[in-house]
Amino acid sequence: MTKEKKALVTGANRGLGLEISRQLARLGIETMLTARNTPEGEAATLGLLKENLPVRFHPLDVTDEDSIRHLVAEVEQNWGGIDILVNNAGIFIDKDKTALNVNSDLIRSTMESNVLGPLRLCQLFFPAMKKRGGGRIVNLSSTMGQISRISGGFPAYRISKIALNALTLMLAHELRGTNILVNAVCPGWVKTDMGGPEADRTVEQGADTVIFLCTLPDNGPSGGFFQNRKPIPW
Repeated sequence: MTKEKKALVTGANRGLGLEISRQLARLGIETMLTARNTPEGEAATLGLLKENLPVRFHPLDVTDEDSIRHLVAEVEQNWGGIDILVNNAGIFIDKDKTALNVNSDLIRSTMESNVLGPLRLCQLFFPAMKKRGGGRIVNLSSTMGQISRISGGFPAYRISKIALNALTLMLAHELRGTNILVNAVCPGWVKTDMGGPEADRTVEQGADTVIFLCTLPDNGPSGGFFQNRKPIPW
């Protein structure tokens, strides 16, 4: 990747999203951090600017159509588009639920954040990404969404990650020949607000495979599910 490359990371005000942004910027990639919480996003961006990294901030609520469209218009007007999209923003709000007692509102909210937001961003950023000669889309998924090892509990989160994995595969097929590579990644159990302090991976370790997929060569894989830089079963 060169200095001309531009990346956008959702949910980047803290944790894994912030570390992904840091590592992309350290490669000389101009990186836009986005987050729903504007003060936190601005503070996170300021911290990276103090490290002399090429970053900027723009507010984004991935569940709000107007917010998404405003972001896309701003990026295309001032940047001409992006080369890397990291769909990191997501929620995990059903840790005490099962498929037998979860309510539809909780599932709906989770799907809005974890699936429909990434879908709309991909749809709206695709035209400019194609004009720029290609790009990389990385969707933050989880092994909790692996059909091959599905179990009970966490129904909204699991369903959303299964759907995100399916979206990854569909986009990869539909974008063949465009040099836009689309992959999903499980970062592992990471020490973040979502993962908790008992998690066994640091944010640096969690970000590693994401950066690997963001910087794939033009002949790299597309339509894969990765962990520790290696493909894993869907």
